[in-house]
Amino acid sequence: MLKEQEGVWALGLMSGTSLDGIDAALIRTDGEYVYEFGEWHTIPYETNFKIKLREAVHGRGDMLAVEQEMTLRHAEAVRALLKQAGASYKDVRVIGFHGQSVAHRPLEHITWQIGNGALLAEKTRIDVVCDFRRRDMAAGGEGAPLVPLYHAALARRMELPIAVLNIGGIANVTWIGRSENTSNDLMDLDIMALDTGPGNVMINEWALKHTGKDFDDEGRLALAGKSDNAIVESLLKDAFFARRPPKSLDRNHFSDESLAKLSKEDGAATLVEFMTSAAEKSSHYFPKPAKQWFITGGGRHNPAVMQSLARRFSKVYPVESLGWIGDALEAQAFAFLAVRSLKGLAISLPTTTGAIRAATGGAYHRADSI
Repeated sequence: MLKEQEGVWALGLMSGTSLDGIDAALIRTDGEYVYEFGEWHTIPYETNFKIKLREAVHGRGDMLAVEQEMTLRHAEAVRALLKQAGASYKDVRVIGFHGQSVAHRPLEHITWQIGNGALLAEKTRIDVVCDFRRRDMAAGGEGAPLVPLYHAALARRMELPIAVLNIGGIANVTWIGRSENTSNDLMDLDIMALDTGPGNVMINEWALKHTGKDFDDEGRLALAGKSDNAIVESLLKDAFFARRPPKSLDRNHFSDESLAKLSKEDGAATLVEFMTSAAEKSSHYFPKPAKQWFITGGGRHNPAVMQSLARRFSKVYPVESLGWIGDALEAQAFAFLAVRSLKGLAISLPTTTGAIRAATGGAYHRADSI
């Protein structure tokens, strides 16, 4: 049983654009402060289901069947995490269920995350908040990124400003600052955010195409190659980079066609430089330079990525240096946002998504109490 203290226990679920598996995490929070990190785990998708998901994100296959299977897998991830924590469904107030993004076209005001929140609530017997992005879009926002308020809740007592770079399938950055007359209250902090460009998605697809393995293990390909800087500069001329933030990106926006003549090693090195160059480009929009950069998401496990970032920014650290859990951070964020949603609090800001107002969001599915 989880101890009942300040705040409530919430469980977050994340299946990211890297398509690698389900992250599940528990936190104790009141939607303002994070009082405790609980247990967490990752359940990798096996190859056959990854293929189905990859078909789905490219608009192919039986989307309804994939959604059903994915939701049931998330229910199993919840059960496994509760068992790991020695807890039951009665100990958890709410599940924050991100679902799987299969389309994100913010300039068309379209976003789609598959995942059946009603089915998840039925199978777990826990209330579920899902469909976090569309309410923000209805208020004129991009629907992404949504993790910045969680980053700020964790960083509020640090020496600011800092940047938190989340390298998932798509990379996003949160800049957190403090003006002289503000408190540590979450909504008094200066927060801005944007998707910086591709994260792991292009590297993963490149590795899959050339090695049969869907990621660059230990960055070996990239570390053995040499970046083609002319191709990097060409990719950085894409119209996405000319747009001012807030802005977000679909996982299929970029193609690796321009890398076709490169070796597998040089292609991987080029994609790493493209990713980190895009992150550096995003920093030009910060109100003030970040004193430190903290890196989360799967990309921090790639030594080639971390070395490239260290060449660009003077102080770069994995979020574990702060005591944060990088592999659980996004799942924790959706647990946090679910609690905020239940309270009618904002889960996005004009400076993080471009919404016309600080917007709440999420669809609520109440579990059967009988």
